[in-house]
Amino acid sequence: MKNWLILILVVLVAWKLYTQNQATTPQAIAPTQPIVFEPVEKEFKPTITYHCDGRQNCSQMRSYDEALYFLKNCPDTKMDGDNDGIPCERQFGR
Repeated sequence: MKNWLILILVVLVAWKLYTQNQATTPQAIAPTQPIVFEPVEKEFKPTITYHCDGRQNCSQMRSYDEALYFLKNCPDTKMDGDNDGIPCERQFGR
């Protein structure tokens, strides 16, 4: 019987210490301003400069952007058969 009383007393003291510790533990404080994540860097796109060098046909172009540049800026190109402003439609799937 004496052992049970000691056990109950130990449990009560432990419970009291536990609840006091919970009451004094600071709770997480909500930030006053929302956290905003911004990208560190924008996506890098290398600057490619084209120049008119006499190429006229789609087979001479390496990219759609290059063909578009040639169509808009260079004379005598043969890349827009239907004159809709879209060069090399079959080659670049546009």
